[in-house]
Amino acid sequence: MVLVTGATGTVGGEVVRALPARLPAGLGVRVMARDPARAAAMFPGVEAVAGDYTDPPSLASALRGVRTAFLVTARVEGDDDAVFVAAARAAGVRRVVKLSAAAVLDPGADDLITRRQRAGEEVLRGCGLEWTLLRPRAFMSNSLSWAASVRRERTVRALYGSAPNACVDPRDIAEVAVRALTEEEHAGRAYTLTGPQAVTAVEQTRELGRLLGIPLRFEELTADRARAALAGRFPPPLIEALLASAERQRAGAKARVEDTVPALTGHPARSFHDWARDHIKAFTPPEAAPAPAETGTRRPTP
Repeated sequence: MVLVTGATGTVGGEVVRALPARLPAGLGVRVMARDPARAAAMFPGVEAVAGDYTDPPSLASALRGVRTAFLVTARVEGDDDAVFVAAARAAGVRRVVKLSAAAVLDPGADDLITRRQRAGEEVLRGCGLEWTLLRPRAFMSNSLSWAASVRRERTVRALYGSAPNACVDPRDIAEVAVRALTEEEHAGRAYTLTGPQAVTAVEQTRELGRLLGIPLRFEELTADRARAALAGRFPPPLIEALLASAERQRAGAKARVEDTVPALTGHPARSFHDWARDHIKAFTPPEAAPAPAETGTRRPTP
């Protein structure tokens, strides 16, 4: 079996969808989720089992008969990577492919999220199993957080609108993951994954507007407004980590483009235009929605 954790999330779901086309004969797919009924509904015909990093016996059951595993850990507290790897080693798993982050290579990155990713990578490197590390830049799908304000107000609000990020389509991450899970030559490798060019939030706003055929406004947030907007969704330490990440982006730390995706998949990395075109329904406002009185870009407001 190939086990996919995080299957109800952004990248894990794409991995489950991409795996069947590349599975060698004799290998099946199993997904592990805290809510296996939800996972089973999302992926009909795929085996879904209960599993939780805080419940080692559930991991032992989920890993039974597994050859390779895709590991996604999101909590910044606890030792989920170590718990999973110990269970995988006990179950006889051969290789673990971990979803990490490109920030682990940024010299200036010392926020909570990045420190936890580095620690998780070290666990994998020293575990005695075969391993592969995937280090993507920001997901293009993160722009879905703008969908509600685009539909209601035709407005995108974000920090640092002119800061570039070589963001990557989750489908490209998944394609690389599937190769790492099913091919032999990826053991002991770490892959930094980016899109084909660095784009800014202002440029993404323009692209969404072109695809929608309506003018969109970009409103740049101050750090204080961004902090307030995040307060209802994340605890304070995680908010500060996200703000520190945005500051690094403003300094240019996330603009570098790598050729890993085309080298491994055989096709060009998908652009933000490609991603937005395929997900434009999420941003489409009701026909009756009035256009904003102002278009273009606004600078930060207090």
